[in-house]
Amino acid sequence: MSGGRLVVEVVYPLPERQGIVTLDLPAGSTVRDALAAYRDRSGQPMSPDIEHAAVARYGHVIDRNDPVKDGDRLDILRPLTVDPKDARRRRAALHGRAKPKR
Repeated sequence: MSGGRLVVEVVYPLPERQGIVTLDLPAGSTVRDALAAYRDRSGQPMSPDIEHAAVARYGHVIDRNDPVKDGDRLDILRPLTVDPKDARRRRAALHGRAKPKR
């Protein structure tokens, strides 16, 4: 984007939909700046507690002080509600495919 501006997408996945906000930020903005702008623009009553949530760029968790680049997509990561190992064990038990104990 011209004039020292950049466009960044911030995404927060909700169970029923995905909240996506496209932001126009000044050059030199950080992840923290993008999250603050997202919080201000989203207007969602169920806005995430982004002060403590992990943030990823292209699937890699990043620091809030990292600079953002034009075209970045930042994902605000929701906490896990179930331990993935426990969920897999439950699915395996339901389908009768539990691994035999050694």
